[in-house]
Amino acid sequence: MKKNYTFLFVLLFCGLQVFAQPTNNRFANIQGLKIAYITKQLNLNSEEAQQFWPVYYDYLDALKEARKNNLNNPNVLALDEAILGVKKNYYNQFKQILGTDERANKVFLCERNFRLVLKNELERRRQNGLPN
Repeated sequence: MKKNYTFLFVLLFCGLQVFAQPTNNRFANIQGLKIAYITKQLNLNSEEAQQFWPVYYDYLDALKEARKNNLNNPNVLALDEAILGVKKNYYNQFKQILGTDERANKVFLCERNFRLVLKNELERRRQNGLPN
């Protein structure tokens, strides 16, 4: 009888884990893929990566803040200007770390390309009836 309760508890616990984690795991998996993609595309060495990633995460936080601050702004161009300002600011920081204009610009291109790859993969999965 005790084994049945233990089995039932384990089964219930596992079931809750299955429903509780997909969103977090998906986000973590996507973030991991993005890091790998950008690292490969920029051909970051370990020293560059150590300097680059903290600045990149600050950049993402600044973008999020710019979007949040302009969420209810009726002037559509205000958001575009805020995002452009953040990108200009971090472009110079990326250039200091990566050394060239080409590699600093490639950060923004990699982001765009990663979003396209992700979008295409999700679309392919929807068409094939696969889970997201």
